Amino acid sequence: MPPLVVRALAAARTHGFAHSCRPEQGRLLQVLAGGAKSAIAETGTGCGVGLAWLATGARAGVRLVSVEREPVRARVAAEVEVMVGDWWRIAERAPYDLVVLDGGGVGKIPEDEPADPARLLTPGGRVVIDDFTPAAEDPPRHDGRPDLPRLHWLRHPALRTIEIPLAEDLATLVGTRRWPE
Repeated sequence: MPPLVVRALAAARTHGFAHSCRPEQGRLLQVLAGGAKSAIAETGTGCGVGLAWLATGARAGVRLVSVEREPVRARVAAEVEVMVGDWWRIAERAPYDLVVLDGGGVGKIPEDEPADPARLLTPGGRVVIDDFTPAAEDPPRHDGRPDLPRLHWLRHPALRTIEIPLAEDLATLVGTRRWPE
């Protein structure tokens, strides 16, 4: 693993943070970060493990911005720009070539309104939404009902989105913002 990721994992263990980015997801983020030309944003910094994967993949000169609600965790991960606050603060510095929605803006819970990719992304920019289990049916279901958050992103009119299974129990959605017609 890249040294920056190893340091972030050590910080997460020291602070008792158990929800860090898994290596399967991290490698995907690292690859996607390499395609960003100017800016990358992430919600839900945690202790900076996902952010470390993004930083190891990003080209020199690409701006990385992350937002974390918990001030202590934000300070732990502060090797790059980490804003303290709710996820929507990333809009202050939009647009981005890549946005990773991990700590808000996904719409998985009622009080979390989904992010607007047209506002956050450059045309051709990508959004990543993780922490799904691989879908076994169409339409995808969660707890016996249609998986509305997943369907929101898979059918979003501003995006072309695909589900990528990363492990037996882990899938990620990656969407590319359509170009204006």
